[in-house]
Amino acid sequence: MSAQRVRSSLGRPRERGRGSRLRGAIDRLASSSPARFAIVVFTTLIAVETLLLSLPIAARDGKATPFADALFTAVSTICVTGLTTVDMATHWSTFGNVVILVGLQVGGIGVLTLASIMGLIVSRRLGLRQRLLAASDTNLSRVHHGPVIEAQAVRLGEIGGLLATVAASALIIELALTALITPRLLLEGFELWPAIWQGFYFAASAFTNTGFSPLPDGLAAFALDPWMLSVIAVGVFLGALGFPVIFTLARHWRTPRRWPVHAKLTLTVTTGLIVLGGLAFWALEAGNRSTLGGHEGVSQPLTALFMSVMTRSGGFATIDVNSMNGSSLLVADMLMFVGGGSASTAGGIKVTTLAVLFLAAFAEARGYSDMQAFERRIPVDVLRLSVSVVLWGATIVASASIALLQLTGEPLDRVLFDVISAFATCGLSTGLANELSDPGKYVLSATMWAGRVGTVTLAAALAAQQRRQLFRRAEERPIVG
Repeated sequence: MSAQRVRSSLGRPRERGRGSRLRGAIDRLASSSPARFAIVVFTTLIAVETLLLSLPIAARDGKATPFADALFTAVSTICVTGLTTVDMATHWSTFGNVVILVGLQVGGIGVLTLASIMGLIVSRRLGLRQRLLAASDTNLSRVHHGPVIEAQAVRLGEIGGLLATVAASALIIELALTALITPRLLLEGFELWPAIWQGFYFAASAFTNTGFSPLPDGLAAFALDPWMLSVIAVGVFLGALGFPVIFTLARHWRTPRRWPVHAKLTLTVTTGLIVLGGLAFWALEAGNRSTLGGHEGVSQPLTALFMSVMTRSGGFATIDVNSMNGSSLLVADMLMFVGGGSASTAGGIKVTTLAVLFLAAFAEARGYSDMQAFERRIPVDVLRLSVSVVLWGATIVASASIALLQLTGEPLDRVLFDVISAFATCGLSTGLANELSDPGKYVLSATMWAGRVGTVTLAAALAAQQRRQLFRRAEERPIVG
């Protein structure tokens, strides 16, 4: 007995030492490059999701799903995109649907926030750099030349609790949406438990801006239903606002003067784009009998507004996107490329990026040296970051479009629409995704991955370190414009 105790006492420190070394290694990786760590975690989740969806148990027919389709679905799920190469309502079994539902919930939290949670669980502590990373992802702090100068919502020490609050808030909103959707499904003839399950599926898919539908015909049965469309649109709208804006509205909804500039810009630009997009779709598609032209009365503006909300990154559609006019597809391209708010479940370059570019142009036209919004000055480094985001996004979209044009031979408008939808993690499609060969699926999967990881995070991960130049060269102005 004494020998066994000795061996046991000798073994425990070794086990603890191995666990400590593992946590230490992961913590060093997270500390040395938080952005790279986030990408590694995010990519690992996609690999796990792909493996699970490749299992025969994940398919309804009991056969293994081809790797290209499993990978595409996994990326689309974790990236909360909504593009599919298989029929989501009939291909997957209960196990597969549960895997997909969990995946889109995890993806909806956000790549950087998710990495911070994983780092907290593994290393059992949240270091300063990880806290700054989490604060950056939830847009809770403003950064000027490196150090954080002002916390908009919480202190760094509260970030760990904030991450749990983000997940809890998402679940509460989804449950509220489920409570609104389920009665409508019951009235449609669904039994209780299927109605609850599909109601939660719709709610989670709407709030995470995924756009997956548990029904074979999608929203076809509710294409003219104001209640169903309104609830789903509200879910997409809230998910596209971002958690910082949701927290601001929850805490200071009676005192708009206390809202930070980020919240004001997000709400103003998002609302404006939804209204302008709805008017554009209504004007351009009113005479198209294959889309809005076949609707009567208030269903035309309702459908147009719903489609405008879906371009925030929602992905649901009540009309045939492939039948839309080329002018409407171009409008949708622009709206999808912009996407939703920062630190949200939406993709795109984000509405605040667009706002900063317009503010810079306005300041230049008026001869102002500073960008101003809501009686606040916006630092110039935010403009540099916005320009970088747009250039990275445009480069990704252009590269993927060229590759798919070469692989498919399809018209530019169809290819560009699906590529921007993938980059902006929107999920609307002309049907091109279902027709792609395996190489085309890989190209679109990579586009979804790059869009969800985020152009800023991708650029930060590729940069070895931020260099500080100790001298300034002589100034000379090139001719611009």
